[in-house]
Amino acid sequence: MEKLTQKDVNKLNTTKGLKALLSKPFNIERAVRYVDYERKLKKLQVELIRLQKWGINNNERIIVIFEGRDAAGKGGAIRRITERINPRHMRIVALPKPNEDEKTQWYFQRYVRKFPKAGEIVLFDRSWYNRAVVEPVNGFCTQEEYQVFMNQVNDFERMILESGIRLVKIYMSINKKEQAKRFKDIINNPLKQWKITPVDKRAQELWDDYTEYKRAMFSKTNTSISPWKVIRANRKTLARIDVINHILKSIPYDKNTVV
Repeated sequence: MEKLTQKDVNKLNTTKGLKALLSKPFNIERAVRYVDYERKLKKLQVELIRLQKWGINNNERIIVIFEGRDAAGKGGAIRRITERINPRHMRIVALPKPNEDEKTQWYFQRYVRKFPKAGEIVLFDRSWYNRAVVEPVNGFCTQEEYQVFMNQVNDFERMILESGIRLVKIYMSINKKEQAKRFKDIINNPLKQWKITPVDKRAQELWDDYTEYKRAMFSKTNTSISPWKVIRANRKTLARIDVINHILKSIPYDKNTVV
């Protein structure tokens, strides 16, 4: 890297800076970037607290949905969003596969049951868009079920918005090489091995199929009233900052709200 400035030295001469320097592999440039990231993240988390306080005061209902490639960093982004806000007015929803009763119901029904009440933010770690990509790629739904979903989803989201709920749709994107690297890291880390599912194990093999259905999803559902925001997530720290920035820009909260 270029010669360190005094400003860089000051950044590294902090608890976070020293911790970053001591992490392996040793990399001064990365350590400086990490300190910058932590500072940006802290400022954005203050704004998230402000947004939540505004939402509580005004009985706002907010949904943020996270979609994307397996291992794209959805969970990590959600953790940075939620780690400082009030847990009593926030929920993370990550639904398992439908049970036998749910399979007989309207597809959207189990998601509607998880919608926010007044003053609440709900973050979906994968959402009804499972049926747009994951399910058809892996054979978990029929083509008829897929087509019914695609025909209904825009009207469904229009009803959500007309009911007064604020909806933010985020898609986290990584390339194939980065996904393979992250899978390898997860498999080799005993604290993360639980994250790997049978679906994940086939993700590389089915990469092109995922791409095809992803493009169809964007073509159909990236509407003017309910657009997608694609976050380039090959670098996790930048992706987390971009995600939070997008949420803050998408919700017209009062920036003068006292926290």
